[in-house]
Amino acid sequence: MTSVRKGQAPEPMSREAFHARFMQPFLDPAFAAEKEVLARLEDIAWTAYKDGRKAPVTRKAGEGFADPEYELSVEWLETRSRLRKAQDAWSDAATPSRVLLINASPRNDGSCPGEISKTWRMLQIAKSQLDAPGLECDVLDLSLLTSDYARRIHPCKACVSTAMPLCHWPCSCYPNHSLNQTGDWMNEIYERWVAAHGIIILTPTHWYQAASPLKLMMDRLVCADGGNPDPTTTHGKHPEEAKAIEMKGWDYPKHLAGRVYGLVVHGDVAGAEDLRRNLSDWLDWMGLVDAGARARLDRYVGYYAPYATSHEALDADTAVQTEIRNVARAVADSVALLRAGKLEMPDRKLRAPRPK
Repeated sequence: MTSVRKGQAPEPMSREAFHARFMQPFLDPAFAAEKEVLARLEDIAWTAYKDGRKAPVTRKAGEGFADPEYELSVEWLETRSRLRKAQDAWSDAATPSRVLLINASPRNDGSCPGEISKTWRMLQIAKSQLDAPGLECDVLDLSLLTSDYARRIHPCKACVSTAMPLCHWPCSCYPNHSLNQTGDWMNEIYERWVAAHGIIILTPTHWYQAASPLKLMMDRLVCADGGNPDPTTTHGKHPEEAKAIEMKGWDYPKHLAGRVYGLVVHGDVAGAEDLRRNLSDWLDWMGLVDAGARARLDRYVGYYAPYATSHEALDADTAVQTEIRNVARAVADSVALLRAGKLEMPDRKLRAPRPK
């Protein structure tokens, strides 16, 4: 067994530091009238923090788990149940074909920018091409992270880097009630990825890379690529147990394999090509299937032109609008082949000698 390295984490917060942190959301003078109520709530939160009550509502795992007696988070079990139902629907030939359209720009007119993003407009172009009988579109707008109240995707804690079986499918790091790490949108997002037969990601290029909402979602999808569907095997987050399991051999299950994808990546100066390649490599690695060369688009809109006129640049670029429609057409055609069992994946029977 390899050793578990320790020594990075700071000491727990003092009571005084906890008070200062707890009160930060209540700076508005309107909360002053509820000072006594807030004090009582703070005492409850402090006790939960001090005692490490990550999952205060649990039940026995039950049949189908390695340790049926282990207490699992009810919230995690509910997410798992929804994912299993979504997977069953995905596999059922009688269900409508479903395409998940992801707007990865953080910009919208309901937050500080005050204007919609070009990415959102591109998504509408793709959606108009997909709106057809027998095909359902599910729009995931990641810009809601910047404009919705208490909407959040918590960052990945990189459990997989300690040992793959410590990374649970779906993620069990959140919610963590003792640390006020709650309201995690990923519990819904996992379900939407599982339910999709096709996925189109539309994203701007920020500093040569993915915009932050997209990167948050990408990192939290690591549990879909090799994640452990049974947290009772590690009894929650016990790194020693997870390391022992991985050292015996782990098969790295790909929970989203077989879904079709397309990409629309745009920029205004540089980096769009690299980001498109990075996203393709990531999706290929997870076992998704590209819908062809015309489904992987990177383009510059308003190249080195002022930001203020970028929407006008998109208006004028009818070629890129057609290319976006082609991405949607390619994904729709590939989904149809997938549902009919005719999508060619020549390497599907090959076993990787290094599955990690």
